[in-house]
Amino acid sequence: MSIKENHILQIIHKRPLRIHEIAKKLGVRKDGKIKLRKILKTLHKKGTILKLKGGRFVSKAQFLFTPEKEKKNILSGFLRKRGKLYFLDSEQKTNGSYIIIKSKDDLMEDALAVGIKRDKGCEIIKVFQSLSDVKDIKEFVILKYGLPRKFTTKVENEIKKLEVQSPVSGRLDLRHIKHVTIDGENAKDFDDAVFAERKDWGYRLYVSIADVAHYVPISSALDNEAKKRGMSIYFPDSVIPMLPKVLSDDLCSLKPKKERLAFSVIMDLDKRGNLKSATFQKSVIRSVRRLTYEEVEKAIIEKDKRERKRLHGLIKDLEIMKELTEILLERRFERGSLDFDLPEPEILIDMEGDVKDILRSKRLFSHRIIEEFMIMANRTVAEFLEKKKVPALFRIHEEPEREKIKTFEEFLKSIRVSPDKEGKGIKKLQNILQAVRGKPYEFIVNKVLLRSMKQAKYSPQNKGHYGLGLECYLHFTSPIRRYPDLVCHRILEALIHRKKIPYTYDELESMALYLSERERLIMEVERELEDRIRILFMKENIGEEYEGIITNITSFGFFVELLDVFVEGLVLFSDLTDDYYMVHKDGTSFYGRRKKSAFKLGDLIKVKVISADVERKLLRFILRDGA
Repeated sequence: MSIKENHILQIIHKRPLRIHEIAKKLGVRKDGKIKLRKILKTLHKKGTILKLKGGRFVSKAQFLFTPEKEKKNILSGFLRKRGKLYFLDSEQKTNGSYIIIKSKDDLMEDALAVGIKRDKGCEIIKVFQSLSDVKDIKEFVILKYGLPRKFTTKVENEIKKLEVQSPVSGRLDLRHIKHVTIDGENAKDFDDAVFAERKDWGYRLYVSIADVAHYVPISSALDNEAKKRGMSIYFPDSVIPMLPKVLSDDLCSLKPKKERLAFSVIMDLDKRGNLKSATFQKSVIRSVRRLTYEEVEKAIIEKDKRERKRLHGLIKDLEIMKELTEILLERRFERGSLDFDLPEPEILIDMEGDVKDILRSKRLFSHRIIEEFMIMANRTVAEFLEKKKVPALFRIHEEPEREKIKTFEEFLKSIRVSPDKEGKGIKKLQNILQAVRGKPYEFIVNKVLLRSMKQAKYSPQNKGHYGLGLECYLHFTSPIRRYPDLVCHRILEALIHRKKIPYTYDELESMALYLSERERLIMEVERELEDRIRILFMKENIGEEYEGIITNITSFGFFVELLDVFVEGLVLFSDLTDDYYMVHKDGTSFYGRRKKSAFKLGDLIKVKVISADVERKLLRFILRDGA
């Protein structure tokens, strides 16, 4: 058959292909490949097509980056040189497009670049010779994901017109209630304050949330920007806020001894922690003290005498909060809530901006106080709106797929953990988490079970929250940093004041989809930043040996999380030269074909750090002998 140039160009226009792939698509037999090779060579000499790494051919026209093919405004990646041309080998999906970058004397192959689309080709906005410090990593991630920096002029103009004096009239006056905020040591925005008191019939719990809706009118420039951002983005040493600092750090922040506008959920609970009644009121409060988790833990759990003396006026109140939290935890266990215990990395940055250490965050009982009180408030609002048949941005978490749970149970067998035969469904999973608590394999069981779960998301239709064991749930308690909470504030306010609900079902559906996607993106951003910083930290430890736990197994290798330093790295199967290793079909173990040596998820092994490549986001280990 005759091979025509235009047929070849049509085939390689969509994506780069190797010669055998082109031949297959053209229907060229073995004897025709010589002619095909000659035509490709001619087209390459003419400059009509380009030859890429790995012997792939692509139409030069495909290198012109077209705006309609990318959702994102900014791309990042490595600069690659082919002949006289540089192109951006991007980490992001570009639907098969390649971006030509005009050569400049100061560009080096493999330098890390970020480009922004233009009508013609691509303009370089920053070149990083390397990602050698936290500042560069942060800048790279901000550019890569096109994260917002400054607020628009319209937003700034609205901010200038905000009322500084808080109106008290028409609000429930709760300034006499001894609200406190309990947050992390470095927190700057305080959007929730709490107080609990004991009654003859049980407990009265106050959860007062910053009244952000008062300062952010619907469809204002402030509102549109907050909706677009979706949520605040947290870095180890800074934050990209959803709202301007004058709101997030001042007017809406429930600072101690300052009058602040709030939306209070006041709940009466019986002695077993069951909700008897609830009221929702726009209020004015005055927090009496800003407490940290560490202070509360020392005072009421460790019974530290010095701390108790320092907080002497609040000890009785904190003891009641502890008592109520213990009751709520019992109810939570009874209903089958999954209580995962997975520590997060705590990255310590010094005054110079360098990584000082990476620790495993500790989960304190004081964390549970705020967690349980917030869950109670969120649940109470959700149940009220559901009872009134009002659509909102519900937080839904659907049941996991049966196959995923079956694989999880197979993994449990491999580490010799026997599930409780008495329990069913979520109760069975809950019993497993209880059974492994305090055991060496607790961490990996929690991690593998979490991987088996579906991701929670927003929806205008209530479908329940599987992980919390609740029939109804939403987010209400963090309107400073989450837009869905602000939406739910507005809906609840309209309902209790008998006004028209400010959103249609279709609007909520559209917002739920966007905000769920935005949440996933922000999680990806925060995870990428942490991963690159952790790899940067390990650059100083190449050659060092550590003990770690196998956390994930893939077709090309397995990941190991170190015990002493909270980082995760990869061991490639190609580096295991003592045997040829095969992965078990369920992905929970691998074994040597000749020596029959076997490894599984959760195994403790010894590894050596051999490379830490921040640019390619890859930390590599090798197994030590006798590991």
